Amino acid sequence: MVMVAVLGITTRHRKERMRIHLSAKILFYLLPALGLCLAFFDMAVLIRRRLNAYPIAYHEWLFSCSQFSFWATVILVSRSENRLVVLCNRILCFWWIVKLFLLIPRLQIVFSSPGVLRWLKEICVAIADILFGILINIIRIKWASHGSSSMGESLLPCKMGVEEDRLTDLGIFDNVWHLITFKSINPVMQRGIKKQLDFEDLLQLPSDMDPSSCHNILLRCWNAQRRNNAARPSLFKAIYSAYGWPYFCLGLLKVLNDCLSFAGPILLNKLIRFLQQGSREANGYFLAISLGLVSVLKSFLDTQYTLHLSKLRLKLRSSILTIIYRKCLCVSLAERSTFSEGEIQTFMSVDADRIVNLCNSVHDMWSLPFQIGIALYLLYKQVKFAFLSGIAITILLIPVNKWIANRIANATKSMMEQKDERIRKTAELLTYIRTLKMYGWELLFAKWLMKTRSSEVTYLSTRKYLDAWCVFFWATTPTLFSLFTFGLYTMLGHQLDAATVFTCLALFNNLISPLNSFPWVINGLIDAAISTRRLTKYLFCYEIESGPNLSFLSHSDEQFDYEDNTVVVHDASCTWSSTDEKEFDLILKHITLCVPNGFLVAVIGEVGSGKSSLLNSILREMRLINGSIYLNGTTAYVPQVPWILSGTIRDNILFGKDYDQKRYSEILQACALDLDISLMMGGDMACIGEKGANLSGGQRARLALARAIYQDSNIYLLDDVLSAVDAHVACSILQNAILGTLLNQKTRILCTHNIQAISLADMVVVMDKGSVKCVGSPSDPSVASYITFLSVNEFNTFPEEGKKEKISNVNEETLEKDLDVDCISSSSQAQDIIEVETRKDGRVEPTVYKNYAAFSGWFITIVTCLSAILMQASRNGNDLWLSFWVDTTGSNQKKHSTTFYLVILCVFCLVNSSLTLVRAFAFAFGGLRAAVRVHDNLLQILINAPVSFFDQTPSGRILNRFSSDLYTIDDSLPFILNILLANFVGLLGIAVVLSYVQVMFMLLLLPFWYMYRKLQFYYRSTSRELRRLDSVSRSPIYASFTETLDGSPTIRAFKSLDYFFFRFTQHMLLYQRTSYTEIFASLWLSLRLQLLAACIVSFVAVMAIVGSHGLLPISLGTPGLVGLALSYASPIVSLLGSFLTSFTETEKEMVSVERVLQYMDIPQEELMGENPLDPTWPLHGEIQFQNVTLRYLPSLPPALLDVSFTVAGGTQVGIVGRTGAGKSSILNAVFRLNPICGGRIIVDGINIAGVPVRDLRSRISVVPQSPFLFEGSLRANLDPFHVTSDEKIWNTLEKCCLREEIEAAGGLDIHVKESGTSFSVGQRQLLCLARALLKSSKVLCLDECTANVDSQTASKLQKVISTECRSTTVFTIAHRISTVLIMDDILILDQGTLVERGNPLVLLRDEISRFSSFARASTM
Repeated sequence: MVMVAVLGITTRHRKERMRIHLSAKILFYLLPALGLCLAFFDMAVLIRRRLNAYPIAYHEWLFSCSQFSFWATVILVSRSENRLVVLCNRILCFWWIVKLFLLIPRLQIVFSSPGVLRWLKEICVAIADILFGILINIIRIKWASHGSSSMGESLLPCKMGVEEDRLTDLGIFDNVWHLITFKSINPVMQRGIKKQLDFEDLLQLPSDMDPSSCHNILLRCWNAQRRNNAARPSLFKAIYSAYGWPYFCLGLLKVLNDCLSFAGPILLNKLIRFLQQGSREANGYFLAISLGLVSVLKSFLDTQYTLHLSKLRLKLRSSILTIIYRKCLCVSLAERSTFSEGEIQTFMSVDADRIVNLCNSVHDMWSLPFQIGIALYLLYKQVKFAFLSGIAITILLIPVNKWIANRIANATKSMMEQKDERIRKTAELLTYIRTLKMYGWELLFAKWLMKTRSSEVTYLSTRKYLDAWCVFFWATTPTLFSLFTFGLYTMLGHQLDAATVFTCLALFNNLISPLNSFPWVINGLIDAAISTRRLTKYLFCYEIESGPNLSFLSHSDEQFDYEDNTVVVHDASCTWSSTDEKEFDLILKHITLCVPNGFLVAVIGEVGSGKSSLLNSILREMRLINGSIYLNGTTAYVPQVPWILSGTIRDNILFGKDYDQKRYSEILQACALDLDISLMMGGDMACIGEKGANLSGGQRARLALARAIYQDSNIYLLDDVLSAVDAHVACSILQNAILGTLLNQKTRILCTHNIQAISLADMVVVMDKGSVKCVGSPSDPSVASYITFLSVNEFNTFPEEGKKEKISNVNEETLEKDLDVDCISSSSQAQDIIEVETRKDGRVEPTVYKNYAAFSGWFITIVTCLSAILMQASRNGNDLWLSFWVDTTGSNQKKHSTTFYLVILCVFCLVNSSLTLVRAFAFAFGGLRAAVRVHDNLLQILINAPVSFFDQTPSGRILNRFSSDLYTIDDSLPFILNILLANFVGLLGIAVVLSYVQVMFMLLLLPFWYMYRKLQFYYRSTSRELRRLDSVSRSPIYASFTETLDGSPTIRAFKSLDYFFFRFTQHMLLYQRTSYTEIFASLWLSLRLQLLAACIVSFVAVMAIVGSHGLLPISLGTPGLVGLALSYASPIVSLLGSFLTSFTETEKEMVSVERVLQYMDIPQEELMGENPLDPTWPLHGEIQFQNVTLRYLPSLPPALLDVSFTVAGGTQVGIVGRTGAGKSSILNAVFRLNPICGGRIIVDGINIAGVPVRDLRSRISVVPQSPFLFEGSLRANLDPFHVTSDEKIWNTLEKCCLREEIEAAGGLDIHVKESGTSFSVGQRQLLCLARALLKSSKVLCLDECTANVDSQTASKLQKVISTECRSTTVFTIAHRISTVLIMDDILILDQGTLVERGNPLVLLRDEISRFSSFARASTM
């Protein structure tokens, strides 16, 4: 009545256009009039009876008055123009269908009483209701077919543009209905059944859930915390300030929801007492229906609370992840030095999730005790003080659980530290996998990683077994509670009856959830507290301010002209230590430097003299101890190791700027990239792999330079950009880019060892041991003498006169025909090599579950399942025994003493507790074994994978498996599987008991199961796809974060923080949309399942009333059995929802296993060989290439084409060629990093194709192009297998010009930071050379090992190699001609073909030789 009235008012301006048939119109007016007359007649009869002093039940008045009011309202509405819009509303149509079933108990009551006139009147009322209900539904169906796809439009809220006069648009009520029934997810679910879901199919996020909005809210609150509490700001308080009020409002809804959960046991108590009394009044039907309606109301409240809590969780997650990313962008390298990369990645992958879980845990901390308190009060009302015996058990367990919680907290903290270290080591292994394979160290690194994993698993197992004890104590508490409570109650002389027992059982069931949840809530709070402290420490780091380019500038420094100088450094001393560290080593000492506008400044010096540190100090990446640094203008930065974005070449160059075709083309030509790009598949839209995996070193350097030039900044900081390219390309870049029209008006500070660049500079800064030794022009005597000293060993064969002509000739030659043309990647030769992350379709395959069971162990799997089934059976037996006890007591047929019944109850309790313990520990053991085996197998398979797999797969994607997916397998999956098994056996037990106790339940079982299957199929098809989309959308977040960690100095230098933050928020937006859609789908299912369960409760309750009236031909059991059935029917509401939720969650978590299993099938290297090796092989080092052809992908041109040559043992061979000509491919073929597709390679008479690949690599020494140092001691870096004496190590370091620096730093035991950042790039290369010399192999491969060292050091190293490797075959790839001049032989490669070979001195005298052209370019 109320709904009809309200709809009539709110839609009074709506008009309908559809005409209805005359007969339907007559019935439309006649039936309400008939109903009104019958209701009026009924009221008149009741008034007359009241006047005659007859007793009238209150529900008779309620029924008659409501009937009269309703029909009167319908008649009033039917006079309006919007009558069909109101009366054919979908909610009212559904109500009329339900009302037909609700008439059954009413008619049953009427027919059981005498009075034919009353029978006739009720039959007429029923007929009027039935006909009007059918009429309304027919009109609605006709209207739907009259429109164009009403079903689709009925799902749309009013604001989405449906015609104003349509029935399906009912304003605010339509929106509310959509919200509480989650109908907005229907289109997504319908598409999920038909096809694979894509991101565009997902729901749109509300505006307040946008990642940028969430970030701004939390950042504002965090900044307020830092202002108000500068010493110790609290992230928790900032979160409370941001989201505390809406969270508090949700708490009010939770209070109502918790209170409503106890209405069920109270109504159950009244219903059982009604049955015990044998009353035939109608009150029983009201109690039975009320039991179902309470379940329905609780379902709506529960799902709404979950929805709003989940939205709050998503906001908090978005806020935390974006604020961590922003911090990564704003914190300098020096400040970040106290955190490892693995630790920072853990902030994103693990700590953020744990803090988000606070949303559940904080409310649960008061809600669970509140629920327990109400349950205990209601127990007191049933069994008086007997419940105190159960309370005593609970209180005794409190100190035990506290001790367990403390142990879990300690284990979790230690486990997280080990997890950070493991993820760091995994990231290190993945980053340097190519180098590790060349060294043959992948097994060694895997062993170190396994050792860290073993420590992590030790703490994980401690936590899991303690959790198992927690589960055991809390799961057995309700059983012990019932045993002690009923035992004491009977011993006090009370008699048990069905109402008391089964009301108490229902209350015990209400206790199970809060009691079982409490340990997890405590653990969650402990985890969140630990993670909050860790994250607060990181967020508290000092940030580089994005405002003025000024650091501790003293305005009294008037000796400097700040207007005419672009860079002013005054008495600056810098360190790589963070502000938290009180002790530090000065890297730069009292630097004073002024750089005028438009100058080209060459910064030179020996390896480790502080050149790169000077650039980093200007960029404020170092901590400024004293002095000042001033910049006047914008900066662009090219690091020594170029930072390349995953994406297209154009994206890398534009770097967020607008595309200017003319400028873009000029820059490509100036950086000698135009011809490279023209040969690439897709041109400048070709995709680049992670860290430029499919580009050569020279291409990466030129791409980074092109990016810097495109920014059109005022100051360019170029860190050794010329060392990665050959002489021709270096000449072209120097003339056209650095000295060309694009940059000739800009200030350029270039760290270099290139003599040509130094001689053409306006100013030269000589660095020595962290200080400025001298500053001046190249012609100044002090600087000139130093340049001469550096270049004394640099090759110079042409006379000074005619130099200009030669420069001109070389430039012309370089630009017109010999310009460096890369045939694409030395490592991969594929442009689109980064594969899109695959995801499977449909349900998770049974093989995934089978594999997980195999990882856990089949025996432990069977033991776990069997113990769970027997545990449930013992619990059901316990309840059946109680039912038997109360029935024998109630019927006064007690054959045994109370002690006998208590002893049997004790036996059931003991068996149940024992099986619970077995199940808990079996699950813990199985989950741990699966976690260990999955990690070990995955690691083993990955280290055996070919290098091509790592080139095609971003390390962030692989790391996602080792972080998030493995965390799921370690922790979440066993937990949710345990819940699933418990729910399944619980439902099975309820179905068996209900079928045994109440036969009528069997009639409902099959149709209910059919509907249940349909619902879960409809839902699971979508939920699987959503989970996979969730995993796929999560990977770019981690990949982007890892990439940003590596390139943050470049991003800060370019002032591109906003651009990268926007990119990250777009990834977050997609992730949030996926999660938001998942939540809606889950709640859509949960609501419908709970409504189905409410129907079961109502059915069982109504059938119990019908059976008690004797209206059925079969008996529905004793009061004890009926009470048992009702107490079992009540928890179906939560158990059914929990079962499918846990089943779906299990399937979602199983996606992590599925994703890991995808990597179990990746290709593997051929590790085994046919030929057993002699321990002394190779003895001579003779190498033969016989028609070798190498392709990186079948679809691409060969990297090596029919290459043949023979190198005698002990020969030193230089390999020269343009960038990408195939030089590194020679080494790839020798090390079998990529399999050759034609020809063979023979070393000392043995075809290396038949040699075990790890044996092959361990017998050859290499110094890779990218120097590799790992975190650990210096001794471990040089001699990881501990086979070399300290004396030999020191001698080798001395030969490599490093002894003094190492001794000064602290000796061989000094700690090398992650990626070797303790040393300069040049020092890292020298350490790699020392490592190779210590190996004493007969074959030594040097890949640009002197590219990043000065000429003097390079000359010394060449002499060391010549003297130390006289009997060793040496392959040297070099761009410096002086490096290869002293070689015995030289190979010239061009586009994968051997085009020239001979003695370098002979080729040098031949002016038409290719080698001669290289030499001329190098002497400009």
